[in-house]
Amino acid sequence: MRFRFRRYALAVLAAAASTMMLCTNASAAPPIQPAAAPLDGGFLWGVASSGFQSEGHAPDSNWTRYIPAHPDYDAVQDSVDFYDRYASDIDAAAGLGVRVFRIGIEWARVEPAPGVWDENAFRFYDAVIAKIEQAGMRPMITLDHWVYPGWAADRGGWRNPGMVGDWLDNMRRVVDRYASRNSLWVTVNEPAAYISQEVRLNATNPGDMLDRIAQSHNAIYDYIHQVEPGAQVTSNVGYVAGSEDQVNGPYLDRIGGRLDYVGIDYYFAFDPAQSLLSSITRALGSAAPTLPGMNIWDLPLRTEGIYYALQHYSRRFPGKPLYIVENGMPTDNGRPRADGYSRSDHLRDTVYWIQRAKADGMNVIGYNYWSLTDNYEWGSYTPRFGLYTVDVRTDSGLGRRPTDAVGTYTQLINDGGVGADYRPTRAPALCIQIDPPASCLTPVGVP
Repeated sequence: MRFRFRRYALAVLAAAASTMMLCTNASAAPPIQPAAAPLDGGFLWGVASSGFQSEGHAPDSNWTRYIPAHPDYDAVQDSVDFYDRYASDIDAAAGLGVRVFRIGIEWARVEPAPGVWDENAFRFYDAVIAKIEQAGMRPMITLDHWVYPGWAADRGGWRNPGMVGDWLDNMRRVVDRYASRNSLWVTVNEPAAYISQEVRLNATNPGDMLDRIAQSHNAIYDYIHQVEPGAQVTSNVGYVAGSEDQVNGPYLDRIGGRLDYVGIDYYFAFDPAQSLLSSITRALGSAAPTLPGMNIWDLPLRTEGIYYALQHYSRRFPGKPLYIVENGMPTDNGRPRADGYSRSDHLRDTVYWIQRAKADGMNVIGYNYWSLTDNYEWGSYTPRFGLYTVDVRTDSGLGRRPTDAVGTYTQLINDGGVGADYRPTRAPALCIQIDPPASCLTPVGVP
């Protein structure tokens, strides 16, 4: 084992060194591109949320069981109580000028026992979707955002071959109810991360879950189109710079023919040290940790990386619409970032690169900010992504306080993005730090 580990580690290091040399040579004289052009009136600006992370009043589920089993996890409590405050939260989103509001329909809420659907739970989602529409927005409905009922957990969750049938029974019921609402559909949120969680928390076989998730997506995609022929359906992937094909490629190989648009979540750039550590631990059959002392708000932010994510999928699926389903910036409990990057600057810089991608011919149709409010980030309330801050730990009233980015996002939507004279607050980084090899082979510069 020691010899195999050393040989693998040396191979990874050699590959990293080769890539760095390639980057140095390829990025010596990056091409100068035209300035960003405004996004047209058809562009779908949006905000994103998820059921379990924001609703509160959570019914029995895999996650209500995972949390007490891990003493280091924050208790979910009632999260930010979107369940009772959805109307004012939707009004806040409408005030930004967004056209899309992403929600999740919680399987654990609407089917609390096998074959038993809760009409009151469906009425809650009826009211949420009606409010979104009344506020002038289009719903984006996520069917599975990593949470399933406690009774499905009792059957083994995704370890159970019957999970696909149970999943489809519920999801068909949801589709039947909301197919007339002109929603954008998301079948399964970030499957690779979902699988990683279930491997770690429920001893699920990753290959089995991958096959079952893909089977579920393909079956519900066909059903949605049977009920709503003109539907737009995706399964959004969490983009992993530097190894996207390795992480999300196997899933997309299975479902690529059943995507009406490509949903992309983009947050972080490539980190050579973290990538090496993850590669080595995967080779040893271990879970991939973060480096000691590294938190999610310490991961590298390179807004130009969203350009390469869009470029990647414009090449894999030529001409297919591309939608940034999630993007945002984490802070440590709402404190200013150590690197001085503000939420407003990050948002403007990100939109600049989306405009550049659009100007370069990529079929980008929409962008959702993650998230409208702070919420429960899968075990912790410390990472803060919200346009509106909510101090769940200290504020029993769960007040929504606007960050600096509320006004910024409103202006960006009103103006169709940043102006032609805007330049990112941070110049593009060395290509190895963004999304190699693409960021080194086809670098994009700032005029």
